[in-house]
Amino acid sequence: MIKVLFICHGNICRSPMAEFILKDMVKKKNKEASFYIASAATSTEEIGNPVHHGTRNKLAQYGISTAGKYARQMTKKDYAEYDYLIGMDDWNIRNMLRITGGDPEQKIKKLLEFAGSSRDIADPWYTGNFDVTYDDIVEGCEAFLAYLGF
Repeated sequence: MIKVLFICHGNICRSPMAEFILKDMVKKKNKEASFYIASAATSTEEIGNPVHHGTRNKLAQYGISTAGKYARQMTKKDYAEYDYLIGMDDWNIRNMLRITGGDPEQKIKKLLEFAGSSRDIADPWYTGNFDVTYDDIVEGCEAFLAYLGF
């Protein structure tokens, strides 16, 4: 089983969007049993809060629900439990490295690295543009699955 943890600042916009997009993609490929997919925050700001309405609304356009998801903070223990810890931007990566104390197994990646890009996934909390964030996350998740051979 491939264990994937998506990480952003608050775990209410980008990382849950990536979590549920990837879950939908693997479901459509009948590969759900091959994956455990979750998401978390680097900060404590939104802990316990539901997914942002902008992310919920964007995913609902594609029939994807985020029901039951509440923000949680990434922990050092997550490094041992997941095969891939995937951040959305350079700031997330720095904070992930701070939380884990390093990346000796090279598990920490930025999502768009899988698509051959060093671009950050823009935070729609600030931009208000959930469409661009959605498109970038889809690109990254498709590339990630291709990287894994799915």
